[in-house]
Amino acid sequence: MATPQRVTGAWVQLLADWLDRENLPAPEIRAVLDCRAPQDIVPLKLWVELLEQAVALRPGQPAPGLSIGARVQPRHVGVLGYLVLACRTLGEAMLVYQRYERLFYGRDLVELHMDGDRMEVRWPGQDSLGALADTVSIAALVTFLRGLVDEPPNPSQVCFAFPVPTDSSVRRAYEDFFACPVRFDDSHTRVRFPAGYLSIPLPHSDPGLRSLLDQQAQALLRALPDSDSFDRALQQVMVRLLPEAAATLSRAAGALHVSPRTLQRRLDARGMSWQQLLDRTREQLARHYLADASLSLGDIALLLGFSEQSAFTRAFRRWTGSTPAQARRSFTG
Repeated sequence: MATPQRVTGAWVQLLADWLDRENLPAPEIRAVLDCRAPQDIVPLKLWVELLEQAVALRPGQPAPGLSIGARVQPRHVGVLGYLVLACRTLGEAMLVYQRYERLFYGRDLVELHMDGDRMEVRWPGQDSLGALADTVSIAALVTFLRGLVDEPPNPSQVCFAFPVPTDSSVRRAYEDFFACPVRFDDSHTRVRFPAGYLSIPLPHSDPGLRSLLDQQAQALLRALPDSDSFDRALQQVMVRLLPEAAATLSRAAGALHVSPRTLQRRLDARGMSWQQLLDRTREQLARHYLADASLSLGDIALLLGFSEQSAFTRAFRRWTGSTPAQARRSFTG
């Protein structure tokens, strides 16, 4: 497996929150962080560089990556974070994370492995992000899982692929943070839990919200951009902006880091106006959403950025000549 090459703009805001907690002005680092929108792609190399620059401002602090990861909130993981919150159990939350991880790293990284009465979340040592970034990732994972339930579970063991820290105070900091044995120089970066943890119910479970977010995550996953595909990158932006009722030419251009004039020129080259693109995207998503019986017509209207279900019905009739209800009946037979 290849090492992931990027994280998201939402994720790097972990560092901004840590700088706030430490009362560190860090104007140069903040300048880079402030220009990253949550949906932006941030190269992994840049993320590691920012982390290294930040922790250098606190020399002598043992394992600062732990305190950075401890700042994690659902917003740092985007739609995936809120989707996990809406799950029924801890096991379901872990499966959801694995299913949609590509929205975060751009590729599948995590493996869920069962071994008798224990379960582990892991990735191979060759996919290590480096000692600092790995520490932030695992500290954030454990902190996020602890925040999901009323009685936070501790892992039974945490392992890292990077070498054993020579400073004993750093090793103690890891064990104090995770409240379990910590190994280094392992073949994998991994977090182990008793298998019984998988059935722990989550207090904020919301099946309706889970269904909506799951649909949005699936659409985002299908629209993940190829390295040189402007069309797919634009589609991903549209999927994100529609539920926010913010799908405008200027907002889409800003998300793509181009000027509105440049975006319009690219649409012109494809023989398409902004309104045609908006209608095409909505129609494609509408057909997909209508095939899911768990979504009401009101839910679909919301996902497509319509203020009212009636507006969605009129638009769908204009696109297809039939109503959403008629189209749904044809899908369900």
